Amino acid sequence: MLDSPYVRRVAISLQLLGLPFEHRSISVFSTFPQFQQINPVVKAPSFVCDDGEILMDSTLILEYAEALTGLRRSLLPSPISERQHALRAIGLALAACEKSVQIVYERNLRPTEKMHEPWVDRVTGQLLAAYHLLEADLMSRPLAVTSTTINQAGVSVAVAWHFTQQMLPEIVPATRYPALRKLSASAEVLPEFIAAPHGASTYRHTG
Repeated sequence: MLDSPYVRRVAISLQLLGLPFEHRSISVFSTFPQFQQINPVVKAPSFVCDDGEILMDSTLILEYAEALTGLRRSLLPSPISERQHALRAIGLALAACEKSVQIVYERNLRPTEKMHEPWVDRVTGQLLAAYHLLEADLMSRPLAVTSTTINQAGVSVAVAWHFTQQMLPEIVPATRYPALRKLSASAEVLPEFIAAPHGASTYRHTG
């Protein structure tokens, strides 16, 4: 479902890469048995290839998607210094996603009396550290944000930030991160982001 930053990251990236796809919005919770029939591991996103083989993990799915495009389009820069910087941003964004999801699961799935506060504090510190580093990087080296110039770093950072702001705005106050707010605002009005909005809806190709 598109309320997962990993699913949304893939849906936006496939559009930017020019690869047509069908999106089925299936919950790992409310429709677990239905998901299990598609992928027994029940991991989102799950990508069903043309021959029926299932790929998992957003980064691995996007590696496969990049290979499908050949040399037509890539969301990773070629120059090694630019790729290094992009991979750093992607890593920080995925760390922010992971820590955000962990906090959401702690709040929504674990009984309050069984929550381990030292663990929550540790994860929160990691989440804030990731966004602090991303904010500093964006202040000194902004990422391009148009449909033709955005790369995987821009996609991943924008998706991660929007997810955290939707789910944990009180933990990561937006006012402290002006560069991330600006990036997100610019990304969310792109057609590829609008077509795959955060939430329970299904991606619809509008082109």
